[in-house]
Amino acid sequence: MAQTPFTLFNIPFGVFSTEEAPHPRCATRVGERVLDLKKYAADGGAKDIEGFIPGTFAQPSLNAFAQLSSATRSAVRQRIREDVQGNHVKESCFVEASRTKMHLPMHIGDYSDFYCSLEHCQNCSAHLSMPQIPKNWFYAPSVYNSRVSSILPSPSTFKRPSGVYYKTGTEEAVYGPSQMVDFELEMGYFVSKPVPHGETMNVDDAKKHIFGFVLLNDWSSRDLQMFEMKPLGPFHGKGSATTISPWIVTMDALEEFSVPVKTIQNPPCFPHLAYGDKAKAALNIKLFAYLERAGKRFKISQSNLRYLYWTPYQQLAHHASAGCGLNTGDLMGTGTISGDAVDADGKKLELGCLYEATEGGTKSVRLQAEDGGQAELRYLLDGDEVVFEAWCGDMKLGFGECRGMLVG
Repeated sequence: MAQTPFTLFNIPFGVFSTEEAPHPRCATRVGERVLDLKKYAADGGAKDIEGFIPGTFAQPSLNAFAQLSSATRSAVRQRIREDVQGNHVKESCFVEASRTKMHLPMHIGDYSDFYCSLEHCQNCSAHLSMPQIPKNWFYAPSVYNSRVSSILPSPSTFKRPSGVYYKTGTEEAVYGPSQMVDFELEMGYFVSKPVPHGETMNVDDAKKHIFGFVLLNDWSSRDLQMFEMKPLGPFHGKGSATTISPWIVTMDALEEFSVPVKTIQNPPCFPHLAYGDKAKAALNIKLFAYLERAGKRFKISQSNLRYLYWTPYQQLAHHASAGCGLNTGDLMGTGTISGDAVDADGKKLELGCLYEATEGGTKSVRLQAEDGGQAELRYLLDGDEVVFEAWCGDMKLGFGECRGMLVG
């Protein structure tokens, strides 16, 4: 896709550094250039906007900026767009993207990952010999707390995890490198406005608590995961690495892509999950997953954030509903996002992980490269690189890449 995801309709936020100036600071991106917001603010950019504190952009994370009111953040973002479009920003504030190093965009205190795609749940249940999806799944978003230490900014590499698993076809437990490393096509979103401990939030106010979205790859070791499922659920199988795209696309940029949910919930949800504005209850964000192997690029799958049974707004409201509190910078993973589209031969096209595509690892899938080459894939090999992309509208804006490589 030649079109840049970082159009003037976007104005995402991230944290970067360069060899010449190695201290991380805040930025936005337009096309192939990064705008150093520390310099922009120091030169007087957005200085007259009520509530804006220029020093927030000198910080090594976006937490201070995300803590500002949504009205202030929106005004700053709009001013940046106007100044760039009107050529009012000094050239010295720009850096070529190829010269930058991207960092985690926020200081992340907590990370929770959901399990909220009906199609993903149906496919996985079928391969786990479960006759039906557990009844409780339809009453509330399923979620577990995960490892902040495992979160990596794209592009990233991570070592093949080791752990305990059963040898294939036996009940003999062994310890060693995972033989079933998988990706999961997800999105993540960051908390802006906190929820104090002991308090809850109204689901209709959820957007006010979300700073923006990123792409998220929840790397999974299926053999370790299956060993750990009973009695407490996955540990090492899900805790080795999570890669996120480095640019946070804000709720302001995404609002125009709001749509109704795809699937009507049955039974009807509890009042604390009943989102009022049905026409804007979900987001239409197209997702794509690719494999890069031996210099060739293969499309694995595609999906859409809209497909989730439980929306991000419902997820966040439910997370806060027990009074645990939410802090600025907390990261939420949407869970693997799968769909139900098929081709003329009945092949499923919108599977969010290899566990689904290979029917629990029982068969290989054949991928076609953009240049005509082919590859067979069951689980990931050392040196494989998985790349996610996401776009809104007719490529009006995008998220850039979420890129990660598995190494031995």
